Amino acid sequence: MEAVRQARAFERMGCDGILAIMEAYFPVGDDGVYNYFKSIADSVSLPVVLYTNPNFQRSDLSLPTIKRLSDIDNILYIKDASSNTGRLLSILNLVGDRMHVFSASAHIPACVMLIGGVGWMAGPACLVPSQSVALYDMCQQGKWDEAMAAQRELWGMNQMFAKHNLAACIKGGLELQGYDVGAPLPPPGNAIGLWA
Repeated sequence: MEAVRQARAFERMGCDGILAIMEAYFPVGDDGVYNYFKSIADSVSLPVVLYTNPNFQRSDLSLPTIKRLSDIDNILYIKDASSNTGRLLSILNLVGDRMHVFSASAHIPACVMLIGGVGWMAGPACLVPSQSVALYDMCQQGKWDEAMAAQRELWGMNQMFAKHNLAACIKGGLELQGYDVGAPLPPPGNAIGLWA
């Protein structure tokens, strides 16, 4: 499997962890999803982060599958982009201390940390790292009123990301800050259908 090959290659390169997502053209059942992520985790000794983004994926990680995966020793985290704090709370209740939850939606990190999440991984943090770290610190210190005020200030950035292309916003913002990151890449290859 290509994902296993890549995970092993990244481990040899010295990476600290693997963030794994399942991209599938057709829906995959729970056992197939479980076996995909288990194969990646079994192939490396690194910590593995499961990444689920139900808005863009054909096969999401169901709650029973997340619970099964949380029993694998090196699957330690999940990045959930559902924006559904109820789902996140369900995950936290299911997995206990076996897996830590990150929000992948930049408009709710304070909410996610309030219910027990450990942080967030989202595009806007690339452009405003100081504000993002400050927000994280406020949450860690239980300064929820200040954290929510900081979250509201960051909302404009999130609206821009929602309105425009995510990669272009990140790259454009980094270019404006003096980082030469290059233009966004086009989508990989196009499928061409032939009819006889």
